[in-house]
Amino acid sequence: MPEEPVEQQAEEQEATKRPVAGTVITVLAGLLVLVALLLPNQPTGLTAAAFLRVPVEALVVTVLLLLLPGRARIAGAIVAGVVLGLLALVKLADMGFFTVYARQFDLVLDWSLADDGITFLTGSIGRAGAIAAVVLAVALLLAVPVLMSLSVIRLGRVFARHRTGTTRGLALLTTAWLVLALAGSPIADRGATAFLTQRAKLVDAALHDQETFANAAAVDAFRDVPPSRLLTGLRGKDVLLTFVESYGRSAVEDESMSAQVDAVLADGTRRLTASGFAARSGWLTSSTFGGYSWLAHSTFQSGLRVDNQQRYRTIVASDRLTLTESFRRAGWSTVCVAPANTYAWPEGDWYGFDRVYDSRNLGYAGPKFGWTTMPDQYTLTAFERLEHGRADRGPMMAELDLLSSHFPWDSIPEMIDWNAVGDGSAFAGMPERIDVPAEPRDAYRTSIEYSLTALFTYLERHGTDDTVVIYLGDHQPATTVTGPDASHDVPVTIVAKDPAVLDRIASWQWTSGLKPAPDAPVWPMESFRDHFLTAYSQSGS
Repeated sequence: MPEEPVEQQAEEQEATKRPVAGTVITVLAGLLVLVALLLPNQPTGLTAAAFLRVPVEALVVTVLLLLLPGRARIAGAIVAGVVLGLLALVKLADMGFFTVYARQFDLVLDWSLADDGITFLTGSIGRAGAIAAVVLAVALLLAVPVLMSLSVIRLGRVFARHRTGTTRGLALLTTAWLVLALAGSPIADRGATAFLTQRAKLVDAALHDQETFANAAAVDAFRDVPPSRLLTGLRGKDVLLTFVESYGRSAVEDESMSAQVDAVLADGTRRLTASGFAARSGWLTSSTFGGYSWLAHSTFQSGLRVDNQQRYRTIVASDRLTLTESFRRAGWSTVCVAPANTYAWPEGDWYGFDRVYDSRNLGYAGPKFGWTTMPDQYTLTAFERLEHGRADRGPMMAELDLLSSHFPWDSIPEMIDWNAVGDGSAFAGMPERIDVPAEPRDAYRTSIEYSLTALFTYLERHGTDDTVVIYLGDHQPATTVTGPDASHDVPVTIVAKDPAVLDRIASWQWTSGLKPAPDAPVWPMESFRDHFLTAYSQSGS
């Protein structure tokens, strides 16, 4: 027989490949739809069993694609695809938030945090890296709904071409789903419907939260307390409110970290006791986890739970009395040292600070340590030079933000001779020279050891009989360090030389020393303001 022309053979091979390629594309489209429906919204749910289910939503979409004619089917497929794409994106956003912040993504309130996220990325990976990350994120937001819509359109066409077979398969799967559902089997899945229903309720709650929170902020038992009665138990004292970034309960109780951190706490106790200090420690449940420190700061200062950006905007626009403003009304000079700030910070007026120092006016001439603008040892040195060490001042209340333990822990300083700190030039070359542990837990633990050591040795050097320190963590570190089931608890400690200061909080039953006991009282962070003002202010009219 004569051989077939080469062109004819190629055409026949191509014709053979088309059905195979078409089948592969159809299968991939179906898998994409199933993944969107069955994908969990938490990393801990990513198991094989999660995807071995029959989602009822897939059966419903199949029915609609079979019933709708021509153009209506395409329109319905586009709508279904967009919904599925958005469903997948929300679940992916949830995974990211659960990984870092131990909570789901808020569809109403978290969009306003985009600017802060870009700022963090810029500080961590540079401007070019941040731009690339934003471009990729936008591309993903657009691509997923489009790809999902194309997938559903393709499935609709295949179903229409094979109507009889599709109908029989649908009837079989529907019957099986009903039997499994009646038997209580998890294989009969309706998780996407439950997920969307739950998110709709959360959206409604978020939309009404602003009014509810504003009403709560308007009720303040301490707003009208006369200055002469405020904080009478601390008159003449310098009160240093110190936030240690990401200093969470896991640092002192997780077995993989606690031995080293406890050693620092024990050494700090020895040093401070030798200098005449005593301490009491407890636990506070932070309003945030893994980040968004300003939510914790405003919660601690205002006496209200500030756990989202909308509440933050509401509280800083109110006349709510903060701890700082309480001190200022009672006659203290008030100072904030916030080295993370790289631009003007109007919220400082709401807090009640007379003076604010940030990365622009602290005089630091050394290198950055990753995202952190300057090491804690320099922050404390600058505070001593600019404010605490001045001979011409009266009693002060200062907030000090120690940042060296801030995520991502990719550049951690080491302690140097305090006398050599100067303008920070002594830290030159340190970020490149220091080897940071590759394991996130080890890097985090090392950073906490550094921050606490800097604080304790500063107090040993510069603390006086009139020094009172309140130091606490703002929140736990990310779940990559704590694991998925960690609490929101952070340690809080009050340190003083004057026994009368600690006597006033004896009823709190806090643990003696720098480390709170596991069974020490746990308070919501928002309750501290009222406890503190009650303990140190004059009661009665």
